[in-house]
Amino acid sequence: MNYTVQKTEAEWQTQLQQKGAEPGAFQVTRQKATERPFTGKYEAHWADGSYHCICCGHKLFDAVTKFDAGCGWPSFSLAVPGAIKEITDRSHGMTRVETVCAQCGAHLGHVFDDGPTDTGLRYCMNSASLNFTPS
Repeated sequence: MNYTVQKTEAEWQTQLQQKGAEPGAFQVTRQKATERPFTGKYEAHWADGSYHCICCGHKLFDAVTKFDAGCGWPSFSLAVPGAIKEITDRSHGMTRVETVCAQCGAHLGHVFDDGPTDTGLRYCMNSASLNFTPS
């Protein structure tokens, strides 16, 4: 896929380092790794503000859509319109829906249809792919 923001792997690594991203941010965002549950800095984070892509800064979620899914990753019921692209993921013997940043293609996590709100969605994100901006 083509994205508005494109960089080489070396450029992404340098940029994430300069931003002070978590140590596993490159593996999560550019190589589709998953952080261990209950270890991410935003899993139990409840401040007012918004969550952005750690790679390109694109706004992804408003904090008011965050909820505690008990799964160990930050979970949201609604993404900012147009902020995320969904891709069928058939890895690990499963069929899931991967979520990536619509601007730079950074792997964010997956979306499931078992959410508790009226959207019925649970955007299950890796903290390492996010950056929080307080309101």
